[in-house]
Amino acid sequence: MLTGDLRNKVDQIWNAFWSGGVSNPLSVIEQITYLLFIKRLDDLHTLEENKAAALGIPMERRVFPEGQDEQGREWSDLRWSRFKNFEARAMMDVVAERVFPFLRKLGEEGSSYGTHMKDARLGFSNAALLAKAVDLLDKIPMEDRDTKGDLYEYMLSKIASAGQNGQFRTPRHIIQLMVEMTQPTPQDVICDPAAGTCGFLVAAGEYLREHHPALFRDERLRKHFHNGMFHGFDFDPTMLRIGSMNMALHGVDNPDVSYRDSLAQEHDADAGRYSLILANPPFAGSLDYEQTAKDLQQIVKTKKTELLFIALFLRLLKTGGRAAVIVPDGVLFGSSTAHKTLRELLVEKHKLEGVLKLPSGVFRPYAGVSTAILFFTKTGVGGTDHVWFYDLQADGLSLDDKRAELLPPEKLGPTPRAALVDGEHEKNNLPDALARWFARDGAERENSRTTQSFRVPKAEIAATGTYDLSLNRYKQVEHEAVEHESPDAIIAELRKLEDEISQGLTKLEAMLG
Repeated sequence: MLTGDLRNKVDQIWNAFWSGGVSNPLSVIEQITYLLFIKRLDDLHTLEENKAAALGIPMERRVFPEGQDEQGREWSDLRWSRFKNFEARAMMDVVAERVFPFLRKLGEEGSSYGTHMKDARLGFSNAALLAKAVDLLDKIPMEDRDTKGDLYEYMLSKIASAGQNGQFRTPRHIIQLMVEMTQPTPQDVICDPAAGTCGFLVAAGEYLREHHPALFRDERLRKHFHNGMFHGFDFDPTMLRIGSMNMALHGVDNPDVSYRDSLAQEHDADAGRYSLILANPPFAGSLDYEQTAKDLQQIVKTKKTELLFIALFLRLLKTGGRAAVIVPDGVLFGSSTAHKTLRELLVEKHKLEGVLKLPSGVFRPYAGVSTAILFFTKTGVGGTDHVWFYDLQADGLSLDDKRAELLPPEKLGPTPRAALVDGEHEKNNLPDALARWFARDGAERENSRTTQSFRVPKAEIAATGTYDLSLNRYKQVEHEAVEHESPDAIIAELRKLEDEISQGLTKLEAMLG
């Protein structure tokens, strides 16, 4: 948890950029990411120095070269711990003219440190702003992984609150719900083909740290966690940089966060590679057939991106792999041949396990689209028995553009720190949804169609002819019986009122006469 003091320090950094002329929220977070990356390089170098000194051996991995560059300037000046003490103008010269070219060189050489820094540029020329930002960042304690991660999440939340750039960020509590429902394991290979800021991958990593701490005492599992578990793809270089930094600050050493146009490129190299997919892909509309990967068109012939992404997930998952993905409502009931084909594929050829309907305000203020979360397992041979449906009506925040918290922080999210009491479920359905999900093969079997969650047999879904997955198709609404008085009684009551009014008027006339 971030303290108010740390939040204030982040706000000061943000406001410094804003007043210094860097007003695009995405540009602000990008420039802060560069500075944090530079600071991290110095921390890594210092760690190696200390290790070498303690063991009395040469440094294994040297980030910054020894001695001087070809112009006779000290390489050590590029280190955060050195240039942070420089006067503003001298600091600007070092950072803009030497540090950033060094970052770009790291990226061009394919360094694991700098893969996404090939086109890194300092986005402002205000020396005083740079000095202030470096000073403020240096005062924030970055030793603790939780603090670093929470700080960066808080910065990313400012993108979401800024309007149009918010599409890169799924609400954190929705991500946590999806992670809790899929329960990542230390052996999983996890992928988000539309990674953005890597929120799903970060949440999966945090879940494993909390629920499987022993994996870090197993050399094989620890190596897998840091090098082979997490895979995120995006085609926006800015998002790749931000996502990479998000993973680094959450303590994942070498995740695979790489450039890929997921719908356009063939997937032969990693087909069937992943055991868990968590995603909220952007649904931009339609693509030309020529732009779409042929292996996806073989699964479903369509131009619709929302259907192509589902086909992509099926292509990337290994047999037995599971997925939790956010889709627009149209995927559930769309009438086109491609929509029906894809739903039939999920139900008949794989194991569709659940449909969680989200309220339409979840992605406000920047989108009011109605969405749902699909949970399925790739089998290739069917397996769908019953499909579990849940009608999520409240996520703990108001469903208007303000998205104000309806409960104290300790009662928000899918696993609140404090138990909800009577009346609070109506404001936060997430813990209830999580509990009912794990009871879907037990107590949930007995639920009637009038409750918030229920199960529908595969045969009933198939009998619709279109494999309709919309919750309202199966939900039954209870109408309370309302008793009305008989017409004769109502007429008698009216006549009684008329007599009383008439008598009153007669008395009034007598008084006035």
